[in-house]
Amino acid sequence: MINEKLPKMWYGGDYSPEQWDEETWKEDDRLFKMAGIDVATVNVFSWALNQPDEDTYDFGWLDETLDRLYKNGVYACLATSTAAHPAWMARKYPDILRVDYEGRKRRFGGRHNSCPNSPTYRKYSAVMARKLAERYKDHPGLLIWHVSNEYGGYCYCDNCASAFRKWLEQRYGSLEAVNKAWNTRFWGHTFYDWDDIVVPNALSEEWSGNRTNFQGISLDYRRFQSASLLECYKIERDELKAVTPDIPVTTNLMGFYPELDYFEWAKEMDVISWDNYPSLDTPVSFTAMTHDLMRGLKSGQPFMLMEQTPSVQNWQPYNSAKRPGVMRLWSYQAVARGADTVMFFQLRRSIGACEKYHGAVIDHVGTEQTRTFKECAELGTELQQLGDTLLDARVDAKVAIIFDWENRWALDLTSGPSIALKYVDEVHKYYGALFDLNIQTDMVSVEENLSSYDVVIAPVMYMVKPGFAKRVEEFTAAGGTFLTTFFSGIVNECDLVTLGGYPGELRNLLGIWAEEIDALLPGHSNRVEVTSEQGQLKGSYECGILCDVIHTEGAEVIAQYGEDYYKGTPALTVNRFGKGKAWYVATSPETGMLKDLLAEICREHGIEPVLNAPAGVEVSSRTKEGRTYTFVLNHLAEESSVPLNGERFKDLLSGEEVLESLQVPGRGVRILERL
Repeated sequence: MINEKLPKMWYGGDYSPEQWDEETWKEDDRLFKMAGIDVATVNVFSWALNQPDEDTYDFGWLDETLDRLYKNGVYACLATSTAAHPAWMARKYPDILRVDYEGRKRRFGGRHNSCPNSPTYRKYSAVMARKLAERYKDHPGLLIWHVSNEYGGYCYCDNCASAFRKWLEQRYGSLEAVNKAWNTRFWGHTFYDWDDIVVPNALSEEWSGNRTNFQGISLDYRRFQSASLLECYKIERDELKAVTPDIPVTTNLMGFYPELDYFEWAKEMDVISWDNYPSLDTPVSFTAMTHDLMRGLKSGQPFMLMEQTPSVQNWQPYNSAKRPGVMRLWSYQAVARGADTVMFFQLRRSIGACEKYHGAVIDHVGTEQTRTFKECAELGTELQQLGDTLLDARVDAKVAIIFDWENRWALDLTSGPSIALKYVDEVHKYYGALFDLNIQTDMVSVEENLSSYDVVIAPVMYMVKPGFAKRVEEFTAAGGTFLTTFFSGIVNECDLVTLGGYPGELRNLLGIWAEEIDALLPGHSNRVEVTSEQGQLKGSYECGILCDVIHTEGAEVIAQYGEDYYKGTPALTVNRFGKGKAWYVATSPETGMLKDLLAEICREHGIEPVLNAPAGVEVSSRTKEGRTYTFVLNHLAEESSVPLNGERFKDLLSGEEVLESLQVPGRGVRILERL
């Protein structure tokens, strides 16, 4: 439980009372009660209000807000306000302003506009966190601290350049080690002095974002910037913890956001929270995968759904309204996959600036008569009804997919082999196949203990970090099934190629070596012809993007390429290793092949679907104190029927007992407790 003060599924969202008058506050209190709102995230962007000059701190408005909310049954997710520095600070201390990728010094404006290595920012953000902690440490409405907001954005200023050199010295120990790690004899880039090293941006090594001359330099700068922003979080967190050690601390993450290594961030967070903003056409499986990733950041610990829109967004190219029932459906999707909160941005819609058309529980019309408000109120009633039933329930998965931000950075930065190769997309292909099979799946880091899993999948594991190959060998030898794909085992953590043949350190485990990598042009494809049927895996499948031309070294050939000069060479292999098996998928096949392959692998381990739901119906389950709760989510507009295989269930929302088959309304939700 995140905080025992409120032993139920938290329900609420971001609230900015500083933008409104007292009469509006009174109406907010009334409408919050009607909607079942019991948590408000406040003080997110209020640094300018809290500290109007260097020496003045004024929390009067915040005192009044917290007291008023608590009096009306609403607890506080209290932010530290440091997500945007005040204008006076930028004027007086220009070191706080970032330098962008093109080398331009920013002016005051926007948000996420503070240099993470600015002494000014680190000093005043720490003071602000300490003052808030001291002032509200005993407030009965304080549930959780929310540090800053949606960290992100890199800086390329002189402060960052200096800090980068120090970070490199700490990481590598010597300039000679840096030169070796970056292979600087290429193009005569040898560094003779630490001051020779400059930040890799459009003025030096990079162009067009992820294109770079030196992958090692650019990779390390991403590591450094992620660590720099994390250090800013830790500085504030430590101030809060020094005063309120028992109040949890979080900051809101953003799913597969590319710039920060969230597995490293998770180590410093008490609870994971994240902001979920899919488009109307985002694949349901992708949103599910992102929830599972957020749950996996802390080895299965429940997370907070910190933000979602109750209706529309404002920053996407096409901001479609959520259809009737979809807000509730997507909220329960988060709960089904590990969320212990349902929260929105925003509770009341702003009247000006860039988020005035972003949806809210209370719309511009300001009444309870809107469709959105009525749907929010209905969901609030249901969450009150559920109470603490689902809190701390865990997802039990026997299949894990490894995701690694540093591997993603390295793939994004690499020069070739194909611009069409996208790490997240390839991961989603495997996750999507398991999703369609209704198989529960964890998303885990390369550091995760794999012993609790039967099947571990590592798509496009281009970078093999120290110790990883040994750990997957031990996992496989003990009886597990490991699967990896084309373009894996190529480089080490410095993005230096592992010599001796691809897939490098994974070669012994997989029993193959790759001679060539063929990048297929857009619109071109090859075929995977199955030569050794495995359950449903048979016949011919289309493949594309990349094709590894491989040779076996003990592995069994399951399928071959059907076309081109490497026709007849292996495209899919399996190698027996100890008590387990290691699969190699040498290309990027169509989803049908992955579903057939993964269904057979799961069958071998006795891994069953949660339920045999039809396409368009998502199923997931959470377990608590020996009780299993199964979520059946119908993403279709029409009613669907789900067979229950003779099992008896009770619907937690309706109280109805169901057996044999379950009818789920269009965009409807059923939460079943197995009897």
